Amino acid sequence: MGPVASLAGRAIGQDFQGKDGWNMYHGDVIPGFPQHPHRGFETVTIVRQGLVDHADSLGASARFGRGDVQWITAGKGLSHSEMMPLVNRDKPNPLDLFQIWLNLPKSGKMVEPHFSMLWADAIPHFSTTDSAGRKIEVTLVAGSLENLKAPSPPPKSWAARPENDLAIWIIKLAPNAQWSLPKAQAGLNRTLYFYQGSSLHVEDQLVKAQHAVELQSELEVSLVNGADETEILLLQGRPIGEPVAQYGPFVMNTQAEIQDAFNEYRKTLFGGWPWKSDAPVHPRDEVRFAKYPDGRVERKEN
Repeated sequence: MGPVASLAGRAIGQDFQGKDGWNMYHGDVIPGFPQHPHRGFETVTIVRQGLVDHADSLGASARFGRGDVQWITAGKGLSHSEMMPLVNRDKPNPLDLFQIWLNLPKSGKMVEPHFSMLWADAIPHFSTTDSAGRKIEVTLVAGSLENLKAPSPPPKSWAARPENDLAIWIIKLAPNAQWSLPKAQAGLNRTLYFYQGSSLHVEDQLVKAQHAVELQSELEVSLVNGADETEILLLQGRPIGEPVAQYGPFVMNTQAEIQDAFNEYRKTLFGGWPWKSDAPVHPRDEVRFAKYPDGRVERKEN
C-alpha cells in the first residue's frame, strides 16, 4: 500500500519536499509517521478526507478518517505511529487533516495516557442560513453551540473542565454567506484560521486565505464570506497560565523536564512497543475501526 512510483531521489526518513506533488514524510515503504513518542500534551487529529492507520504503546490500534477524530492524552508518555496507506489501487488517495496539539497543565502532564475515538457520526453539526438563505455549517469537535454539544473529551483533558470553555470548530460558509460568531467568556484565547476560500471579512478587516486572526473572546464577530465556499478552523480555550517548554515531541514546563522525557524514553520506550513493525498498517480491505487497550473493538462501515 505504498506508492508504485520510484522513491529514488527522496530523503527517505524525512521526505517533506513535495517532490512530484506528494511526500513520504518519515515512512520508507508507506507514507506516514512510524513509531514516535509524546509526553505532556494531547493530540486531536481531525481527518476530513482519507484514512490514517494508528498503533500505539498501549496496545490500541485504529483505522480512522472521513470525518473521524482521534483524541489522545499522551500524559506521562506514549508512543504511536500514524501511517497513511494507499488503500485505493485505481484512484487517488488524498488525505486532508488537522492535528492540533492541546497543552496539559502541570497537574496533568504525568497522568496515565488515554486513547479515544470520536466517530464522524457522533460529531454534531450545527446548520443555519443567513437572511438570504445562504448556508452556514459548524462541525463541533469540542465545545458547544446553541443546543448542540460535542462528544466528551478525555477525562484529564483541559477541555474536560467546563470553565475553560474550550472549543474546536470547523466553520463552513457558502459563497457570500454572512454569520455572526457568538461571543464567549472573556479572557479566552480565541483564534480563527482561514484555510480554504478566496476572501473573508472579519468585521471590517479583509483576511487572506491561510492566515489566522486573533479575536477578543467576549465580542460577537461578524463573518462575511467572499465568492467561494470558505472553511475556517476556530480554536478557543482559557489560557493555562504556566510556562511552556517544548522540544520535538514533548511539551513540558521546564527544560529539565524535557531532558527527563528524552532520558526516560531512551530507557523505557514509554512502556515498550508491542508491534512487529515500527510502521504497522492494517489490511487493505479493513473498515474503519478502533481496538482499545482493554480489548474492546468498534467497527464502522466505510
